[in-house]
Amino acid sequence: MKKRPEYTIKDIAAELGMSISSVSRALNDHPHQSESTKQRVREAVEKLNYRHNAVAASLRNNRSRTIGLIVPKISMYFISTVITAIQNKLQEYEYNLMVCQSNDSVKLEKQLVNAMYAARVEGLIVSTTLHTEDFSPFDVFTNAHTPLLFFDRVPLNYQVHKIQGDDYQGGYQTTRHLLEQGARRIAHIGGPLSCSIYRDRFSGYRDAMEEYGAPLEENLLFFHELTKENTLLDCEVLFKPGSLPDAVFACNDTAAIVVMDYAKKLKVNIPAELKVAGYSNDPRSEIIEPAITSVEQFPYLVGEKAAALMMDLIQQKIKDEDNYISLTTPVELKTRPSTGANSGEDNATPLYSGQELVL
Repeated sequence: MKKRPEYTIKDIAAELGMSISSVSRALNDHPHQSESTKQRVREAVEKLNYRHNAVAASLRNNRSRTIGLIVPKISMYFISTVITAIQNKLQEYEYNLMVCQSNDSVKLEKQLVNAMYAARVEGLIVSTTLHTEDFSPFDVFTNAHTPLLFFDRVPLNYQVHKIQGDDYQGGYQTTRHLLEQGARRIAHIGGPLSCSIYRDRFSGYRDAMEEYGAPLEENLLFFHELTKENTLLDCEVLFKPGSLPDAVFACNDTAAIVVMDYAKKLKVNIPAELKVAGYSNDPRSEIIEPAITSVEQFPYLVGEKAAALMMDLIQQKIKDEDNYISLTTPVELKTRPSTGANSGEDNATPLYSGQELVL
C-alpha cells in the first residue's frame, strides 16, 4: 500500500494563501488570531489530514510539555494507581505523560532513561527496578539540569528528589500486630534487599521482633522477587510437617494470597493455626476469605505529590541547587480476619501521618 504524503504547516499555508506564522497562531489557538481564520485552518487540517509534529515543535521552543515516567511493572496495583494520579494531576497543568516499564530489568531501565532524554521530556519520574544500584545512567538528566524525581523504590546514596512511603513503619507495625495477636515464630517473605522498600520493611520487622524478644530464624526469612512461583517455593519450605510458623508477613498481597491458598489446600486453619499479613492493600485482599490484613500505601496521594513536585521543579519554584526534597507519605495498617482481628470489619490503624524532609 502506497504511503500517503505527510502534509506540513507549509502545505496548509499554501492551501489557504496565508503566511506560515498565521497558520501557526491559528493552530495554537492564539488569542490575537480571528475565529474565522482559526476555522479556515481547522477545515484545511481536516482536508489534508495534517498531523502536528510535536517533536519538531519541541525542538523549536525547547518545550515538549511531556513528563517521562519509568516504572517496574504497569500491572502492579500500586503502580497503576500512581500512574492514574500522575496523569490526572499533570492534565491540570496541560502536560502529557509518557509511560515506560522496565520489567525490573536494569539493562532495559538504562535504555529507557536514554530514550526519555532523547525524547526531550521536560522531567523524569522513576520507580527503579528491584536490582538498581548504579544510578549513574540518570546523570544525563542531572547534568542537563532537567528535573529528576524518584518515588517508592528510591536510591539510598544518590542526591535527588524523592517521594517514598514509610515502609519501615509499615513493616514494624505489621509485625507488632502479629506479635500482639500471640504469634512468635513469624516468617518474613520480602523482596531483594537491594531495593529500598524491602530493605525498610525488613528493618521494621526485625526491630519489632527484637523488641518483643522473638527470635529471628534464618529458615523463616525469604528474599526474592515476590511472584506466585517464588512464593510457592517458600511455601514448600514453610509447610513441611513440624515446621509451620505462627504467622507469615508477606511484603506484597500477591505473596500473601498465595500463602493463604496453599494453607487452605492443606486444611491449615487461618488465623487459628496460621496468621497471614500482606502489604499494599490490593483490592483482592478485601474480597478473599478470610480478608487479609494489609498496609494501605495511599498510591493516589503518592502520584499526586509526585506530579505536583515535578511541576514545582519545572516552574522553578524549587531549585536543585538549593536543596533536595524528600517527602514521606503516610501508611495505614488495615487489620482483618486473616490475623485474628477482633471482628470481621475492616479496622484501620494509623501508622504515620507523613512529613516533609529537606536533605
